[in-house]
Amino acid sequence: MKIAIIGYGRMGHAVEQEALKRGHEIVCVIDLGGEDLFESDGFRSADVAIEFSVPAAGQSNVSRAMEAGVPVVCGTTGWLDGEALSAMRDACAAGGSLLHSSNFSPGVNITMAASRLLARLLGARAEYSVGMEETHHIHKLDHPSGTAIAIADQICAEAPRYDRWMDTTGVDAPVPHDAIPIECRREGEVPGIHTVTWQGPSDIITLRHEALNRDGFALGAVLAAEWLAKAPRGHVYSMADVLGIHS
Repeated sequence: MKIAIIGYGRMGHAVEQEALKRGHEIVCVIDLGGEDLFESDGFRSADVAIEFSVPAAGQSNVSRAMEAGVPVVCGTTGWLDGEALSAMRDACAAGGSLLHSSNFSPGVNITMAASRLLARLLGARAEYSVGMEETHHIHKLDHPSGTAIAIADQICAEAPRYDRWMDTTGVDAPVPHDAIPIECRREGEVPGIHTVTWQGPSDIITLRHEALNRDGFALGAVLAAEWLAKAPRGHVYSMADVLGIHS
């Protein structure tokens, strides 16, 4: 399979290594300042592009890839909501194809499925309240992480008494009853830790996922690219589609 890489930072390098291990060919690498390569024959020859850049560039990169007729696996968080999501759906309806995820780790996505089940079971029990914490390396620009936001949004969908999340990092004020508190930490080179805690009067239920390195994220992105290259065009997909864990 021919793969184009958009964004050649840490994740871009990790994706390249995983793709080569699995026998794929890297036909184009586009980094900041090299956007003219979207028009290159190399990029247009790709079966799929894998994009890990920054929020400000996410929509433009994905749009230009789809204009070139290349399906896109996108891991850039902090941009795909509201008008941007509507625009991507329109682009896919016109023949494009996008698979977006806040986290490509298979383990994280399975953890999300478990979190949805917990929210479904405990959301109706008023004696339990939920809280979240996420920890990442000091280079991560956005907070809460895209993964934390995705988990919180899914909890809100399963437990109607929660209808929003709140970044409580450095905040001393009380958290409203309808908000899910998310505490964010930035420490060293931590790849990523996400913890969901449901606390009741007599017990605490904790769901935790800790990434030991970036390999799982990169491998998941390549697995997603392999899946997307064969999937019908015209849709916005997620890792739940790749793993078959819709619930």
